[in-house]
Amino acid sequence: MEGMELYQLKGFAAVAEHGHLTRAADRLHVSQPALSAQIKALEDELGVELFERVPTGMALTTAGKHLLPAARSVIAAAQALHSEARTLRGEVAGRVRLGTLADPEFLRLPQLLAGAVERCPLLEIELHHEVSGAAFEKVRDGVLDASCYYGDLAHPAVASRPLRRFDFCVAAPAAWRDRVVGATFAALAEEPWILTPPISSHRVLSDRLFGEHGITPATLIEADNEAVIRSLVVAGLGIALMRDDQAQALVEAGEACVWEGARLATTLQFIWREEHGRDPVTLALLALVDGI
Repeated sequence: MEGMELYQLKGFAAVAEHGHLTRAADRLHVSQPALSAQIKALEDELGVELFERVPTGMALTTAGKHLLPAARSVIAAAQALHSEARTLRGEVAGRVRLGTLADPEFLRLPQLLAGAVERCPLLEIELHHEVSGAAFEKVRDGVLDASCYYGDLAHPAVASRPLRRFDFCVAAPAAWRDRVVGATFAALAEEPWILTPPISSHRVLSDRLFGEHGITPATLIEADNEAVIRSLVVAGLGIALMRDDQAQALVEAGEACVWEGARLATTLQFIWREEHGRDPVTLALLALVDGI
């Protein structure tokens, strides 16, 4: 184990995250041959193959999947050590991989980044746009350090701070008003519905609504974020769950109508990996979130 280097573990984690040597090399600011050599040296040191080549790039072997959490723990411990040292010098520095969702204004992301520049100039925030359920899984698995998240999932590896409660409502194209307002949910279910992928917490709410009525949608259109859903509703392609404030704005603009038979409440949360809760970088990030 004496020959193992931290940069090799970082290379291992980066290739595992991106599934591709070139993208991982770009992320680490090294050449592809250099990163390939690092992976080979680490495999020689450990005595196992970590990756196998697949048509789309690089895939973890069984051994690689088993060793990746330990590698990430070592990387995190090293980062925490550096952060602690900087804290002792009165600085907070490091890199945070932060998951974001579709609406930066609703998340107050500009204010968060402005606060980071002002109060923590040595803190590098790397933004990753995610579907909410995927963001939760990536924080749980250590791929992201923290994220915004819609929903109420819980896991012992993930800590959370509720930020606000808000409602989703059922929105439809304005031209459908006569057949939507006052309709039964069974009648609505016969119309085309625009839903997010199953991993999304938005989809969890949709499935709950249909489950409460014992109905499945007759026609389903899948869209991967809120902005696309809004545009499809306005274009007259289907019905969707929509954040209440966004739906009301469309109603006022004459671009949508709302079925008043349901309101589904959920929570905007800020989540982070539980084991990093006392890390100075995480504490600084939480202070920024509390400030806005």
